[in-house]
Amino acid sequence: MTSRRDPQFALRLDAGQPDPAEVWHDGATLDYLGGKLRLLLGTEQRDAIRCGDTLSLPLPPQASPRQIQDRAEAWLREEATRVLQQVIEQKFVERRAASAASYTPRLALSFAARGHWVEAQAPNTLRCNWRLIQQPLPAIEQAIARGIAALPPEQAGLDLFGMPTATG
Repeated sequence: MTSRRDPQFALRLDAGQPDPAEVWHDGATLDYLGGKLRLLLGTEQRDAIRCGDTLSLPLPPQASPRQIQDRAEAWLREEATRVLQQVIEQKFVERRAASAASYTPRLALSFAARGHWVEAQAPNTLRCNWRLIQQPLPAIEQAIARGIAALPPEQAGLDLFGMPTATG
């Protein structure tokens, strides 16, 4: 018994997927910190370089849409790690001034399609969606500040055997 899909249904399923060639090409734009970066392909450099509103990717002009997407998103993930870690450190310094916290939360990037921008995990880890880098910096700072506020309070120190140290 073979199943046949209604042709109208197939059209609706395919309609939601944009053509990669329309999205990923030389001159396309990419969301970054609330603005747009224009992609520029060229083999003059070995690394992706951002200069103003242009992101130069080390790819030949005839690169496939998939190659362009992979390289642009790899650069975005690197930037997400760099920028989000800076914001975490900045926001945590502000929190440390208000409390006795002594550790800086660890950053873990999330690649989930669904979920929160920032989630507090474990005692000292913030899991941030890597696409947060596409949002304006004030939105990033607010999301990270909320994530830091959701972290559990730091425990009193433990001795060698895992027993709480006496305070007083």
